[in-house]
Amino acid sequence: MESRYNPAAIEEKWQQQWAAQALDQSPDGGDQPKYYALSMFPYPSGNLHMGHVRNYTITDVIARVHRMQGYRVLHPMGWDAFGLPAENAAIDRGIHPARWTYQNIDQMRAQLQRLGLSYDWNREVATCSPDYYRWTQWIFLEFFQAGLAYQKEAAVNWDPVDQTVLANEQVDSQGRSWRSGAMVERRLLRQWFLKITDYAEQLLNDLDKLTGWPERVKLMQENWIGKSTGAQVIFQTEAGDELPVFTTRPDTLWGATFMVLSPEHPLVEKLTKADQTEIVKAYQAEAATQSEVDRTADDRQKTGVWTGSHAINPVNNEKIPIWIADYVLMGYGTGAIMAVPAHDQRDFEFAKKFDLPIKVVVQPPDQAIDPATMSQAYPHEGVMVNSDPLNGVPAGKGAGQSVEAAIRWLEAHGKGKGTVNYRLRDWLISRQRYWGCPIPVIHCPD
Repeated sequence: MESRYNPAAIEEKWQQQWAAQALDQSPDGGDQPKYYALSMFPYPSGNLHMGHVRNYTITDVIARVHRMQGYRVLHPMGWDAFGLPAENAAIDRGIHPARWTYQNIDQMRAQLQRLGLSYDWNREVATCSPDYYRWTQWIFLEFFQAGLAYQKEAAVNWDPVDQTVLANEQVDSQGRSWRSGAMVERRLLRQWFLKITDYAEQLLNDLDKLTGWPERVKLMQENWIGKSTGAQVIFQTEAGDELPVFTTRPDTLWGATFMVLSPEHPLVEKLTKADQTEIVKAYQAEAATQSEVDRTADDRQKTGVWTGSHAINPVNNEKIPIWIADYVLMGYGTGAIMAVPAHDQRDFEFAKKFDLPIKVVVQPPDQAIDPATMSQAYPHEGVMVNSDPLNGVPAGKGAGQSVEAAIRWLEAHGKGKGTVNYRLRDWLISRQRYWGCPIPVIHCPD
């Protein structure tokens, strides 16, 4: 027996033996317990790297151990074969993306086979094959018929070089596309969505059923879903257009001294006065180059532009200016907020910068706050003031406190209603241009 490992001889010999005995094929029947060992399918880029070797070796060990323990093991391989990189590569080379993709699959399959990984190659799939993506289309139609797949206008990350929509994760911290390097733009485009928000409460409640998951991961999921209770309140513009806002502190409505809209809000163009048009359009163009992470960073200096229009505060009929600012995002809530600078730090910084009014409606129990001398917002509990009919009510979210009292007042006067909001957003799915699963919907007059 040779003392030195000779992979060229040993691997080829024993892989042929394993193949002849069909050791890697999943048995069709039998009484043994079943085990499904599935790795994330690789993208067929053309060559394996050591990351692939590490990942697929781990699953291979798991599959082999379970076979030796008497399980019927299903251990398939497939290819995550749709995507923009194949399309770009095909454009660069002047060939069809199918040809490029299947060439890469052949190359990577041969490399995986040389590694001797125990896949059942009879069950190989490629997501770009019509035999596979017919089922992607089938499940899309199931969602569509159940009212869970729909289209709407949405602000998206647009790569002007690759001419496609990017996920947030594909935009780097400098606001550039991770692939092309182009500065990403924010554009309003009509997109397909899956209505995951219909399941927000169920997703939240079922976190308790995830036995064995680290608590920090479940907390991340809880924060991602982001449940908030509060009220939806309808402001109106002077022209009569409705501007709904969601707030967790409806008791501070009497302290709202201005409104802020997202630069992408559909009413911005209508609300912008003629003498403000140029500056508003310039601000919108600048905001379109910023990532959501940058726009909402706590330490970022606030920027904004007045539209020239006003809204009417529904609880006291006061006329308040309507601004646009990039720290308000169209994808969160309604894309519009009521600004209460005395009791929200972001609003306070904005008001200070642009010399907007600050009105205190919650006083701490041990001292009186003077808006003229405030150095920061006061977001804590206390007693309601300047808020008829809530004056003297304890400020807070408990029973008999101001938030509950404000919701009762809003509902009694038809000004708003108590509601639940989630940070979770519906899932935008239509990011491909050509080399992607065709969405099985035809747009025609009928």
